Amino acid sequence: MNNSTVNFTTPEASTNYTTQSTALLKSLDIFLFSIGFLFGLPTHSYIIWLIVTGTASGVASEFFNLNLSVCEIANSLNGLISVLSIHLSSLLTLSNFLQGIGITGRPLFHCLICVERYLAVVHPVTFLKYKPLRYRVICCTAAWIITLGSCLICLILLLNIMVAYPWFFSLQFLLFLSIQLFCLVAVLRALKQSGPGEKKRERKEENQMKRRAFYLILITSGNLVIIYVPLTITGFFIIVMKLFIASYNQ
Repeated sequence: MNNSTVNFTTPEASTNYTTQSTALLKSLDIFLFSIGFLFGLPTHSYIIWLIVTGTASGVASEFFNLNLSVCEIANSLNGLISVLSIHLSSLLTLSNFLQGIGITGRPLFHCLICVERYLAVVHPVTFLKYKPLRYRVICCTAAWIITLGSCLICLILLLNIMVAYPWFFSLQFLLFLSIQLFCLVAVLRALKQSGPGEKKRERKEENQMKRRAFYLILITSGNLVIIYVPLTITGFFIIVMKLFIASYNQ
């Protein structure tokens, strides 16, 4: 029984298994990065062109979407840089730095969009008060500063403390998801309630607006889950494999 256990857990076998798993993950990364670059770059470039060439009020109302598209373009370019860094190690530092845009920047702007829709539905007076473009600029500036800090943290963690990296983006994922779920539930509750003394036509228009906000937040939250749950699982899987190998190499 002990012999069979040793045969299944020899360092050579675990190393070969890890090498095959790492090669498979690397091939999957190259495929996903290539798809993201080929489709993400032209799509979000077109979105930015539509927003910028629209009216001034359109730029103001879509300012968060504009910054989100800039984030997506940066992520698409980072996909290309990540593929090239496999053969050009000099690009690895830049690729690690730009990881913060995907980990923090993208979900942060998603949250800003969800909070904006939440305020428009649940707190319309507050929404109208902070509707001018200058408040959106302030929020986006703060978001970019936070994203830059995340980029620096990603660079440090990936170079020095790899084990802490999955925890870093997992905690952010839970935070952003909690905010979006709160907005989702609040808008859903508002959708089920009708204001007193409302006319039938006004009530119908208001419900349509609430319903659009609900679907927007729902899609955004679903997108967050689809993107970050596999990343979180993959990150912890890689860490467990490295710890497993290290325990046998000692």
